[in-house]
Amino acid sequence: MNYFKVSALTVILSSSLASTLAEANPLTLGASVIYSQSPYKGGQNRYYPLPIINYEGDSFYVRSFQAGYYLWNDKQDQLSLTVLGSPENFKTSDTDNKQLKKLDNRHMTAMGGLAYRHTSDWGILRTVVAGDLLDNSNGIIWDLAYLYRFQMGDLSLTPGIGALYSSKNQNDYYYGVSRRESRRSGLSSYDAGDSWSPYLELTAAYAINQSWNASLSGRYTRLSSEVKDSPMVDNNSQVMLWTGVSYTF
Repeated sequence: MNYFKVSALTVILSSSLASTLAEANPLTLGASVIYSQSPYKGGQNRYYPLPIINYEGDSFYVRSFQAGYYLWNDKQDQLSLTVLGSPENFKTSDTDNKQLKKLDNRHMTAMGGLAYRHTSDWGILRTVVAGDLLDNSNGIIWDLAYLYRFQMGDLSLTPGIGALYSSKNQNDYYYGVSRRESRRSGLSSYDAGDSWSPYLELTAAYAINQSWNASLSGRYTRLSSEVKDSPMVDNNSQVMLWTGVSYTF
């Protein structure tokens, strides 16, 4: 399976939406498709089939790309150590831009850190802080969001607003152009700094019956200037959609 430009935002989208949809039921299995818009020049928008594997236990959880161990877990607050897979990468073979074909590849990685979630009558606060574990980007990401769920019978709607922080190392690894790459490709050299990318998201979930559920989620992200100014990038925003059907045991 080709994971060209499934970004860190996609990982957090799928993981956080799994968290948003998770209830007290311990095990949920299903299938889903993610649509990801590529910000890279010559990069094609992609569709990725992905399994839904959610397990919610008293001590640990699995949410597709993300797993964690609870340090604190009650009805209102959950604090956990977490590990999430980040398939964000750039492959020169997957772009039709001649200059980008002369750059170095950027590899997938795994990230680990802390996740926190608070649920109350006024809404949901969700945050994840994680750093690269495999010495690829050596970067850090911090996702922070506020959500509110509307329940209308078997249908729930959960809009949210948030922002993703990416450290200098994270941005520079995936969007920077070194002097050596610049001489080889003809692109201007570029050192990316740290950034915040704001986003809006919406999740719709429908209980078909007691066991089967359908969901549709989306996120619109306004890319930061540190990303937009990269000579590798030709978009100022990114759209992602995630849809799936699941069965809860």
